[in-house]
Amino acid sequence: MVTIAQEHPVQEALALLHHRHAADMHADTPPESIHMLPADALAAPGIWFYVLRDDAGVPLGMGAFKRIDATHAEVKSMHILAEARGRGLARIMVEHIIAAAQAEGFSLLSLETGVQPTFVSARALYARMGFEICGPFEGYGEDPNSVFMTREI
Repeated sequence: MVTIAQEHPVQEALALLHHRHAADMHADTPPESIHMLPADALAAPGIWFYVLRDDAGVPLGMGAFKRIDATHAEVKSMHILAEARGRGLARIMVEHIIAAAQAEGFSLLSLETGVQPTFVSARALYARMGFEICGPFEGYGEDPNSVFMTREI
């Protein structure tokens, strides 16, 4: 049993999630191609940040979406701890983000992820969930280390 709730991104209980997310982003991606937001930036207006916790309240994952305009949002900071993977938690989080973005009135959801081996599973999940390859969107440029995906919601 897991729960997902909107929470403040800056809290001690989430330090491991943010640390692991940053480590994964820096593992094989050139610094100029890393587009993750630090925890304090995820607390900005126009960003909805969620934490996935197990039945004991331990945070296992996080995800967010950021407003681009009145109809378009971007998935940000998707991460499930490595030791919790393989249980469908990433899919649960993406489903939650899609539903939450729809509830906020967005009709298009996009994301940027990497081309490196670290991101193979993420790209496959997003494709299974209806995201399709697209060009760079709001604030991004062409980048050989990035894959851009989008879907109507």
